[in-house]
Formats: sequence, C-alpha cells, structure tokens
Amino acid sequence: MDTALEERKTQNLHGQMLVKNGLKQEVFYNEVMNLDKEKQNGMMAKDSSRRDFIKLMSVAGVAVTGLSTACSNIKSIVQKPEKENLCFLFQGDSITDGNRGRNEDPNHILGHGYCFAVSSRIGADFPQYGFQFINRGISGNSVRDLEKRWQTETLDLKPDVLSLLVGINDVNAIIEGKEEATDAKTFDATYRKLLTLCKEQNPDMLIVLGLPFFFASGWRKDQYEKWHPIIHERAEIVRQIAADFNAVVIDYPQVFEKAQRTPIDYWIWDGVHPTAFGHELMACEWIKQVSKRLNFLKLYTD
Repeated sequence: MDTALEERKTQNLHGQMLVKNGLKQEVFYNEVMNLDKEKQNGMMAKDSSRRDFIKLMSVAGVAVTGLSTACSNIKSIVQKPEKENLCFLFQGDSITDGNRGRNEDPNHILGHGYCFAVSSRIGADFPQYGFQFINRGISGNSVRDLEKRWQTETLDLKPDVLSLLVGINDVNAIIEGKEEATDAKTFDATYRKLLTLCKEQNPDMLIVLGLPFFFASGWRKDQYEKWHPIIHERAEIVRQIAADFNAVVIDYPQVFEKAQRTPIDYWIWDGVHPTAFGHELMACEWIKQVSKRLNFLKLYTD
C-alpha cells in the first residue's frame, strides 16, 4: 500500500478527532471500518496487517490521552467564581419540588427535577468553593402560597442566587374556578412584593425567573385553548418583572417549542410536568442563561 497515502489518512484521522469540544470517537471507528474494507479488497498484504493494527492502536492511544488532557485544560482555564460559599435557592411549585425529600437525607433533598440536574452538575465541578444548593419548591404552590412562607423559606435562608418558577397553579385556580384564584393584577403585585423583599435584604442577590408554561400533552391535550392564553399572560408578566428587577429570564416555553421535532409528550407528560428528559432541557437552559451573569458557568457553554 502507498506509504504516503497511509500517512495522509493517519494525519486526517488526528485532525478530525481533535475538535474543540472533545473527541469524535466515531471518526476513529469509521477510519477503522474503512481500513477493514481496504483489507478485504486486497489492498493490504497479510504481513503488513500487524503493523497497520499497531498504528491504529497508537492513534487510539493518542485519542484517549487527548480526552483527559482536553478536560483538564478546559477546567484549568475556566474563570474562578468571584465569590465562594454561594447559596443557590430554588423556589416554586411542583416542577421545582421534584418530589424532594423533607428531611436532611442528602440523597433526596434536591428532588429529581431540573433543580437536581443544575445543582449536581455545578456542585460536582466546583467542589472546592463551598456552594450550597437548596430546594424549597412545594407542589401546588401559587404566588400567594409563596408569600405566606417567603420569610422563613426564602429570606431567612439568605440566598445569593434565587431561582423562581411559579404561575401554573395560579392559572389552574382560575381554570377550576377556585375561591383563591387571583387575577393578573394581583399576581403581578404579589410577585413584585416577594422580589422587593429580596432586594431589600440583599441588593446584590442574583434573581433568576423562569417563565411558566403549558403544552397540549397527556390527559390535558384537549385543554390547550383554555390554558394557553392565561399562562401566556402570566409569562409575559414575569418577563416584565424580570426586566424591572434586572433578573435573568429562563424562557422555558421557548425551550419546549424548539424541542417539538420530537412529540411534546416526550418532554412534558401531562401538559404541566416535564419528564426526566424535559427537566434536563430546563437545566441546560438554566445554566446557559445564568452563565451570562455568573461567568464561571461558561465552562458548560463555551
């Protein structure tokens, strides 16, 4: 076989595998398959097979070594957090709650939703900075319910980063005609009151506001026309509040809209609650948007 041709193939293999975001192992697999075909076509003599095999294994060894080096290099140049011992507090309703534990069992205190996904990722990659992650979401909560427990379960915890997602139960109360249902004006005023209390306590608190959402899926598939106008109105209220409080906006409705190349039931199983895969989409978007304010999180987005 032409030695120059073989060297060009090897160089090409190296170039394709060493890409910015890691190693494309499938390229190596394809090269191996291509060389196997060449063998089958009689392009390699039997006595050269062993040399070619060693050459391919050498390339694989470089790839494996490169993976470890790439990871360590990325982490070594990532920006350090400006502050240690940050407290991240996640507040809201059942979507945040994620069936979290109600005791100090560290296996369950963060639930199994986007809060867990965000916290476990950051906590594992920055263990030396003493970050604290707290989940205080409660299933069924509306903005009025949050108001009742805001002092003890938000202000007293003194978060540096407050992530809040609420609104779906406010809309549900309207849909079901419940006595405690609130109009848009009351929702807006109560929401603003909660954030004002936070800023009065800590003007530097980073506030992260998720837009509430509803999609036609599961047993609520036929209720979209009832839910959508009201939830959209609440989402726009939250968007305006975020602008007024210089908060980070997490546009969850847009995230799920973009994901609908796959049927929405894959992401949200009952119109309201995300599946495990839906929660992962939420976590990724949370980190993406918050990294614009906490630069050390750009580890995940650059």
